[in-house]
Amino acid sequence: MAVLAVNVPARRVLAVAVIAVMVCGACDRTGDNRDLRQAVQTFVSAVQRHDGPGVCGALAPDAAESLESGGEQCAAQVTGLNLGSGAITGVQVWGERAQAHLSDDTVFLARFPGGWKVTAAGCEPQPKGPYDCEVEA
Repeated sequence: MAVLAVNVPARRVLAVAVIAVMVCGACDRTGDNRDLRQAVQTFVSAVQRHDGPGVCGALAPDAAESLESGGEQCAAQVTGLNLGSGAITGVQVWGERAQAHLSDDTVFLARFPGGWKVTAAGCEPQPKGPYDCEVEA
């Protein structure tokens, strides 16, 4: 019975280690974090310059398409939105998805074959429910 008592904690330690490795598989790697921050900075810089084509180029295809209405293209629509252009204050990554906090906005991203793209921006947290975003896929 003493052997079983020793094995149970060892199994628990092993289980915790396995869970940590699984969670770490979704953890951000240094290169990914750099690429993510660069994608956010590209988006923010385009917003600061009121560069509609630049902002739309940083958006995921579905997010850019969501702005096209009434014959107006994304670039014409996006410059009239209230999108943040502040400093990056933090990022969180969950596998192929990420969230970036700016000093004046929250931006969501997804990893595409060509790199990170913004899937939602101009986002405000809601008391009950998801964020309310100016741009979203």
